[in-house]
Amino acid sequence: MEALDKLSKKIDTLLKKHAAVVAENNRLRDTVDAQSRKMEQLEKKLNSLDQGLVSVHLGRDSVNEEDKDNMRRQLDTVIDEIDKILNTLND
Repeated sequence: MEALDKLSKKIDTLLKKHAAVVAENNRLRDTVDAQSRKMEQLEKKLNSLDQGLVSVHLGRDSVNEEDKDNMRRQLDTVIDEIDKILNTLND
């Protein structure tokens, strides 16, 4: 009987650990999904800004320095966000 009690306790412990691992796995999958969605949004924004940058290059004479600086800051922000997400995904 004592051996069965020990075995039962070990099984309970393993089941609890398994449940914790499954919960952690689900949480990590949700995090990766959320980051993937965020990446897609940022890539769309980057593409939009790239198209705007092409427009700026085409109409360079009509764009002032303030507009150029704003575009650069926006692009830097998007690139930084993408870098953060990529670093998080690699961790």
